[in-house]
Amino acid sequence: MRVEPLPALADNYIWLLHDGARAWVVDPGDAAVVQQALSERGLALEGILITHHHGDHTGGAAALQAASGCRVVGPRRERLPVETEPVDDGDALELLGRRWRVLAVPGHTAGHVAYVNEPAADDARRWLFCGDTLFAAGCGRLFEGTPAQMLASLDRLAALPHDTQVCCAHEYTLANLRFAAAVEPDNPHLAAVRAEAEARRARGEPTLPSTMARERAVNPFLRTREPSVRAALRKQGLAPLLTDVDHFAALRRWKDSWR
Repeated sequence: MRVEPLPALADNYIWLLHDGARAWVVDPGDAAVVQQALSERGLALEGILITHHHGDHTGGAAALQAASGCRVVGPRRERLPVETEPVDDGDALELLGRRWRVLAVPGHTAGHVAYVNEPAADDARRWLFCGDTLFAAGCGRLFEGTPAQMLASLDRLAALPHDTQVCCAHEYTLANLRFAAAVEPDNPHLAAVRAEAEARRARGEPTLPSTMARERAVNPFLRTREPSVRAALRKQGLAPLLTDVDHFAALRRWKDSWR
């Protein structure tokens, strides 16, 4: 199975999964981008995975389904603009010869889900499609969920194996790494990760996928229990922070207003 990010819209990635003949796409916000990729590679679209209802993740799904008759799989607890096979936490899928699990990861939206595969005999790699819950060095804004929900969702993703390929839906990496450096200026991993990301963007390449090991090392939203992150929050003069959720919520508020 090959996995490729297709740049779309302003800064989205539509993820293309294929075996050389059959293809699935994740969060197709733009049908034309997908159709071009399918044509160039000689692929037949077998299905679509949707993580949440926002238009930049769903905008092309109806056109693609109409053109191909493909399956569309999406979260049961979201209102989607296309007829789907509804899935929820713990459900299993079989696609492209691999078994996939559905993980409920509310926070960005109320019914957001992620998809992660089980390693196959011929390919041990594990791929995570996390939509707008987890970004490289960041996380999604809380449009519908609570800080407690988002922290629990991020903790769940962070518990995946260290070599999990993290396939986020936006190219936010450089901005997120600048914020991460403001939070943890002495983090020894940040400089190398940032240099690699800057080099990739200079070559016109995606910075993704990341890995879960990298995210645990540099992503402040996965590190809110670290003394260095909590010290940075105290320096911001925020209200008294007592619980893990308090610290996460404070960090998210800081990022929301950070420029």
